[in-house]
Amino acid sequence: MKKLLLSSTAIVGLIYGTAWAQSEQSSVDQADRFALVQADVITVYATRNPLPAFDFPGQVTVIEKDVIDDFNPSTISDIFDTVPGAGFDGGPRRTGQTPSIRGLSGEGVLVLFDGARQSFLSGHDGRFFIDPDLIQTVEVVRGPTSALYGSGALGGVIALRTITAADILEDDETAGVKVGAGFQSVNNEWRVTGTGVWRNEADTIDVVSNFTLRDSDGIRLGSGLDLPANDQIISSLLKTTFRPNDDVTFSASWIRFGGDSTDPNNPQGANVAGPGNGEVFRDIETNTLQGAFNYAPSSDLIDLNVIGYYTKNSVHEDAVDSTRLISREVKTIGVSIDNRSRFTFGDTAELTLTYGGEFYRDEQIGRDNTSIDGTRGGVPDATSRFYGAFAQAELTLDHPLGAPGILTIIPAVRWDRFENEAVGEPSTNDEAVSPKVGVTYKPIDELIFFGNWSEAFRAPSFNETYADGVHFRIPNFSIPGPFGPFGPPAFVTNFFITNPGLVPEQSQTWEAGAGVDFDNMVFNGDSFIAKASYYESDVTNLIDLEVNIPFTCFLSPSEVLPFFPPCGGGEAFGNFSRNVNVTNANIKGFEFETNYDSEYFYARANFSTIDGVDVDNGDFVGSLSPDTFFVDTGVKLPSVDLRLGARLTVASAFDEVNDAAQRRDNYTVGDIYAVWEPSSSRLKGLRLDVGVDNITDKNYEVVAAGVSQPGRNVKVAVSWRRGF
Repeated sequence: MKKLLLSSTAIVGLIYGTAWAQSEQSSVDQADRFALVQADVITVYATRNPLPAFDFPGQVTVIEKDVIDDFNPSTISDIFDTVPGAGFDGGPRRTGQTPSIRGLSGEGVLVLFDGARQSFLSGHDGRFFIDPDLIQTVEVVRGPTSALYGSGALGGVIALRTITAADILEDDETAGVKVGAGFQSVNNEWRVTGTGVWRNEADTIDVVSNFTLRDSDGIRLGSGLDLPANDQIISSLLKTTFRPNDDVTFSASWIRFGGDSTDPNNPQGANVAGPGNGEVFRDIETNTLQGAFNYAPSSDLIDLNVIGYYTKNSVHEDAVDSTRLISREVKTIGVSIDNRSRFTFGDTAELTLTYGGEFYRDEQIGRDNTSIDGTRGGVPDATSRFYGAFAQAELTLDHPLGAPGILTIIPAVRWDRFENEAVGEPSTNDEAVSPKVGVTYKPIDELIFFGNWSEAFRAPSFNETYADGVHFRIPNFSIPGPFGPFGPPAFVTNFFITNPGLVPEQSQTWEAGAGVDFDNMVFNGDSFIAKASYYESDVTNLIDLEVNIPFTCFLSPSEVLPFFPPCGGGEAFGNFSRNVNVTNANIKGFEFETNYDSEYFYARANFSTIDGVDVDNGDFVGSLSPDTFFVDTGVKLPSVDLRLGARLTVASAFDEVNDAAQRRDNYTVGDIYAVWEPSSSRLKGLRLDVGVDNITDKNYEVVAAGVSQPGRNVKVAVSWRRGF
C-alpha cells in the first residue's frame, strides 16, 4: 500500500475543510514507523489529530466522496447503511429524521459542519440542513467523546466536511466547473447542481462555490401507499482559503440551506394532516458562517488551530387551515482553539500533546401568534452558555518493555461548565469532568488490539429545563360538552411545566476490540481491513418527557368519583408534561466493519447488534435496532470504465420492545447500481449513475420510523467536470 507522510501543516486542512493532499516521496528508513503510516482512510475528529481510522482505539467510520456518490443520496440519512451502530429515526420525510448512535439519539449525538456545532434540534423539523452534494467526507465517531467535545457527544459525533477546491481540481489546473442533474422515482425528485472552482497559479488563494436545487413530491412506500410530502430545497456553499506562506492558512465558508415544504405539523412516521396535526407550509432557512486560522511553523511545539463560527437556524410554520403562525429560531456562536506539541524521545518513543479550549452560546426564540403572550409552547426563549478546556496525550512506544510492535496510550480529559437561563425563570448551572483513556497494541503492522474507557455527559438543554406553555389538548368526557350530551366534548389543556432541577445525563463506557489490515492478500495491490469491538455503557439520569393526564378526563359524568381531582388543565389538576431524570440504563453491543479493495473487485460490509435495558425495572430503553448485516460489493471493468455494484441489508426480527405493537418483522432489502466514468479524452469528466433501491419493492418497517419504508426507487444521475 502507498505510504503517506503526515506533516503538521496538513492538520488544519483536515480539521476545517481546507484542502490538503500531501503524498511525498521519501527515503526515510522503513524501520522509522513513527514517520510513515499506512495511507488508510484518515480520521481527524476521533482524536483532533489526524491518524488512520484503523489505528484509533475505538470505532470510527469515514465515508469518503466516492462512496457517497455511489449512493446517489437525496439526504444524508441515505448513506448511513455503511455505518454499524448508527442510523436515523422518524420516518422517510427529511423534516422528521433524527440520528442515533449506539442507542442514544437527539441531543446525545453531536453534529458538526466543518467544525461548527449544529445546536438546532426539533423532532418535527429535522436536523441535517445540508445537501449531500456539498459533502466531501462524513466521519461518525461511535461511543462517548465528551473528553474532547464536551456535552452532546454522549453517543458519538457526526462530523461533515464540505468540498474544497482541491477536491475538484487536478494538480495542473487553476479553474474548473462541475455540473450535474439527477432524478429518483420514489418521490419524483429532480436535482440540478453546479460547482465553480478557482485558484491562483501559486496556490495561495482558492475559492469554491456550489448551488444545488431539489424538488420532490409525495413518497411512495413499500406498502403501496403514498406518504404526503412536498419539498423544494435550495442549498449553496461559498468557501475560500488563503495561504500567505507555508506557516499560515486562513479559511472562511458560508453554508446556506433553504427549504420549503408542505406537510403535517408533526411529519414523523405515517402522520398525515388532520385534527391535532394540521397541515403547514414549513419554511426552513439555515446559515453557517465559519472562519479558521492555522499557524504551523517549523517548530514541533506549535500547530495552532482557531475556528470561529456563527449558525442561525429558523423554521417558520404557517397553518394551511387557520391563521396560526409558529416559529423556532436557534442561533449559535462559538470559538474553539487547540494546539499540538510534539516530542520525540530517542528512537523508541514519541509524544503528541493536544490541548485547547472552547466557548459556545446557544440562543432560542419561539413564537406563536395564537398564544396569549406570543411565545410558543415547548419552545422557551432561553440561552445556554458552555465553557470547556481539554487536554490529550498520545504516547507511542516502539518495542515496549522489549516486546515486539508498537504500543500507543491516549489519555484525555475535559472540564466543562454550562449555564441555562430563560426569561422569568431561575438560571441553572453545573460542571462536569470527562476523562477517557484509549490503548492500542500492534505486535505487527497488520494486527491491532485496542480498548478504551470513558466518562461522558450531556447537559440538560434549555428546551428540557424551561419547556412551558401548551403541549396538547384532550377531550373532557367527565362533563357534558357545550352542545349537550350528544355533541362534541369540551377540551382541556395539558401544559408543559419547567424543571430547573434536571441534572446531566452521564455515562461510563468500556470497549475492547481487534482488527487486521493486510495488503497484497489475494492479488497484487489489494487491501483488506477489518475491525470489531464489544462495548458496554452504564448511562444514568437519562432525561425523558413525563406526561401526566388525570384519568377522570376519560370517565363519563355518571362515573365521576368525588374523592379524585376533577378533569382540568394544568399542574393543579395533574394535567401536565415535564422533563425528568427517570432512567438508569445499561446499553451494550457488538460492531464489525470490513473493507476489501482490489483492481477488479471491492466489498464493504458491517454487522451490529445492540441491547438496552432500564437497570431499575428491566424495561427496554434507548434507540435500539435489530441485528443488522450490510454489504456493498461490486466489480470493476477498467476496459470499459464501468463499475457494477449491489447492496444488501439483512435485519433480524425485532422484539426488544415494551409494547407488543412496536415489534418489527425481519427483512432483507437489496439495491443495484452501475457507474460509468469514461477515460477517453473526448468524454473524460463525464459520470453516469444508474441504480435501483429496494429492487423487490419490499414492504418493511425499521424501528422508530412508524411507517413503511420507501418502495422501489429508480435513480439516475449525470455529472460532468472540466478543469482548465
